[in-house]
Amino acid sequence: MTAYVSVLQSKALDDRYRVLVDAITDYAIYMLDITGHVSSWNSGANRFKGYTEAEILGEHFSRFYTPEDREAGMPQRALSVAATEGRFEAEGWRVRKDGTRFWAHVVIDAIRDQDGQLVGFAKITRDLSERKIAEEALMRSEEQFRMLVQGVTDYAIYMLDPRGCVASWNQGAERIKGYNPEEIIGEHFSRFYTAEDKDDGLPGKALEIAARAGRFEKEGWRVRKDGSRFWANVIIDAIKAEDGSLIGYAKVTRDITEKREVQLALERAQLDLFQSQKMEAVGQLVGGVAHDFNNLLMAVLGSLEIARKRALAGENVVDLIDHAVQGAKRGASLTQRLLAFSRKQELALEAVDIPRLINGMAELLQRTIGPTVELTTSYPLVLPNALSDPNQLESALLNLVVNARDAITDGGLIKIEARRKIVRDGEVAGLGAGDYICLSVSDEGEGMDAATLEGATTPFFTTKGVGKGTGLGLSMVQGLMAQSGGCLRLKSQKGVGTTAELWLLVATAAPESIPVKTSEPAVEVADRKVSVLTVDDDALVLMNTVIMLEDLGHTVLSANSAQGALDILEHGTLPDVIITDHAMPHITGAELAKKVRLLYPEIKIIIASGYAELPEPGTMMRRLQKPFSQQQLREALSAAVATGTKR
Repeated sequence: MTAYVSVLQSKALDDRYRVLVDAITDYAIYMLDITGHVSSWNSGANRFKGYTEAEILGEHFSRFYTPEDREAGMPQRALSVAATEGRFEAEGWRVRKDGTRFWAHVVIDAIRDQDGQLVGFAKITRDLSERKIAEEALMRSEEQFRMLVQGVTDYAIYMLDPRGCVASWNQGAERIKGYNPEEIIGEHFSRFYTAEDKDDGLPGKALEIAARAGRFEKEGWRVRKDGSRFWANVIIDAIKAEDGSLIGYAKVTRDITEKREVQLALERAQLDLFQSQKMEAVGQLVGGVAHDFNNLLMAVLGSLEIARKRALAGENVVDLIDHAVQGAKRGASLTQRLLAFSRKQELALEAVDIPRLINGMAELLQRTIGPTVELTTSYPLVLPNALSDPNQLESALLNLVVNARDAITDGGLIKIEARRKIVRDGEVAGLGAGDYICLSVSDEGEGMDAATLEGATTPFFTTKGVGKGTGLGLSMVQGLMAQSGGCLRLKSQKGVGTTAELWLLVATAAPESIPVKTSEPAVEVADRKVSVLTVDDDALVLMNTVIMLEDLGHTVLSANSAQGALDILEHGTLPDVIITDHAMPHITGAELAKKVRLLYPEIKIIIASGYAELPEPGTMMRRLQKPFSQQQLREALSAAVATGTKR
């Protein structure tokens, strides 16, 4: 009875195992007898091999192998290995019932009875076709990538290990750097750097930055195998494992020597072009200045020539001399405009009576524009004073009138108008809210199109012919307005005319704090007859200064150089005042002043110069702007003698 129960339990266990094995569909699990014939078959084997149990039981398992494997004796060898070693495991192609192939993982285990006798084989097969396809695709991709990298010849693409040693080498690296793979793989990449960069530790810094930031990029000199240098663009990317650990670097180097040479050549060409444009602008400036000065010299020389003839004939020449003086003053004003362009000139802001200023210039303006152009003025009976530099404002107004005249071809009208305007914030472009005087000059000329109007205030921009304008006039006017708190506005339309507006702040300070420009003569300063040493390397200027000083009653010595002045002082003749030019060869006026202050500190010094910027004069020195009148010379001399400390 007990034996019978045991048999029943064993049968039940076998049934459970059969049900379990038959339920597995992802694996083909079946039995072979000792000769290799199929003795059992599960549903998994049926699913991916295609045979039913009735079709395959008793058939030899070699039918699952490819013809090539059968010819090679692979089925028999598999059973032999399993029988001898207890187990056979391999991967390979297998064949389904329909003839299609699949990639299989195969395990064959030998089955033995209690006495160790071989009774058959247990065979488990798994379909790995999807994994095989993926692996093959990956292999193809890697091969394509390898071929791509190897086929690139314009870039050196290679790998470095974490220490910086070369781990791979493509054809581009061989072409650019000159090493073949056998020469360079395993060597440290620092050999591509210059000696200077290696001394600075650049290779190590590059890897450190790449490891920390993930990427390093730089341009610089690199060295080929033959020692020649090339300019390279270098990128180093850190390669890290999934856990973040560094496993190496990908390095891409490109030879951009030609590109750099082209860039440098372009920069040189741009510099040459800039120099050419600068010289063209200088040429235009020189031509324009020459034209303006020629006009002024014609007025001066013409007036003096006629005055000389009339003086010899005993006639009155005062008006001609006045004309010559006015022309010379206009020349000085032109020089000041040029200096203001190159250096920021300090303005002498005053409360200016605009109607009086216009009336004072009316005769000059009419003579300037000629008889074919009519000049009219218009302003209210009561107009507050404007805040400006009167001399610069006169020059600006004259410039605008000349521009208006040049825009009129066959006669016409120029209007000068002035009005007061309370400006709200944003109402007039370039102006803040405030109380302003708008001084405008309008013409009936040809006008300007939008492009010309936009560039009108650009330095050196001019629509006049070569040698007929500096292109500085409007930029000077614009600078004057900006410095004095106002602005210049231009309105123009092609074929209609142009209006230039000067917006000037109303002078709101107390009368005693802002002097008002009037036509009254300057207040005389107290005079004391002194001895003066005048120094200038220009003989005409030196003679003219001596004449003006002697006319004032002073005792005058002269020298045509700083060294000549020092020689006079060394011989014991010490003047009360030295008036010296600044721009002289060998020793400048400022250098002469330093020597004099050191040796003869009691002598007062005046430096006369046309330059806007001079060294700080210091105690016992004054400045006198060239060109200067006798009155200006007298004031400077009297102030120096009176205090010795004013500048």
